[in-house]
Amino acid sequence: MGLVDELLADLRAETAELDAMIGRLGAQEWELATPAEGWMVRDQISHLAWFDDAATVSATDPDGFRAALPALLARGDSAVDELAVASRSLAAGQIHDWFREARARGLEAFARLDAGARLPWYGPDMSVASFVTARLMETWAHGQDVADALGVTRVPTTRLRHVATLGVRAMPYGFAVRGLKPPARPVRVELTMPDGSSWAAGPSGVPDLVRGTMIDFCLLVVQRRHLADTSLLVRGETARAWTAVAQAFAGPPGKGRAPLDQGESRTQGHTNRTEDPL
Repeated sequence: MGLVDELLADLRAETAELDAMIGRLGAQEWELATPAEGWMVRDQISHLAWFDDAATVSATDPDGFRAALPALLARGDSAVDELAVASRSLAAGQIHDWFREARARGLEAFARLDAGARLPWYGPDMSVASFVTARLMETWAHGQDVADALGVTRVPTTRLRHVATLGVRAMPYGFAVRGLKPPARPVRVELTMPDGSSWAAGPSGVPDLVRGTMIDFCLLVVQRRHLADTSLLVRGETARAWTAVAQAFAGPPGKGRAPLDQGESRTQGHTNRTEDPL
C-alpha cells in the first residue's frame, strides 16, 4: 500500500468514527455549544462539509479553485464564521447528509489523483499526501470539538501519527502566518503513540525538545488545548516559541484555547506540564 492509499484508508476510518458519533445525536444535541467560541455542533460539521466541497474543487478543477480563492480570502478572518452562520438555516439531518455526501465526493476525487500532483489550498500548495493528511487532521480536530461538547471521551488511535507529522512540518507556517521569522534551530519531537510505541521527528541531540504523548501534541498543534493543559515537556527557546504559535491548519492565525479554569475539565488531554530549565 502506497502512502496516499494508506492516508485515504485512515481518512475513511476517521470519517466513519465521526459519522458514528454524530449519527446518534438528537436534534437538541446538534445545537450544543462547542469549545470554539460561538460555534455549535452543527457548525463544526457544516464547516467540514463546506471545505470538503472546496477540497473536491481543488482536486478536480484546480484552476477554478485558484480563481475563486481571492474572493474568500478578501473576506478576512471572519469568513469561516460567516460560512458557519450561513449554514444555520439547514436542519441537522441536512447538515449530516451534506457532510456524508461531500466527504464521499472528496474521497473519490482524491483516489483518482496522481500521487505527484500538487493542489492549491488556503495556504501554500500541497502534495496529494499532505492534502489528504490535512483533511484527516481537520476531521479529527473538529471531531474533538464535537466530542468535548457531548462529553464524549474518544479512544486515540495510531491515525494521530498523521496529525503529528503535519504538526511538525507546519512549524515554519505557524511563525510565518503571524509575520514572524521562522527559527533556524531545529526541534526534536519525541512522542508516545496511543499503542505505546515511540514516534520521533527532528534531529536527535539538539537542545530544543518537545516530549510527551501523541494525543497531547496533536491537541496542541490543532489548537484544541493550551500548552498549560498538556503534560508536554518543552525544552529550549525555539521549542517554547514554537509551542506558543503551533498551527497545523491553513489560514489565518488560530485563536487557540485559553488555559482551563481551575476545576474545569475536558474529555481528553492531560495536565501538570513540566518544563526543563536550560
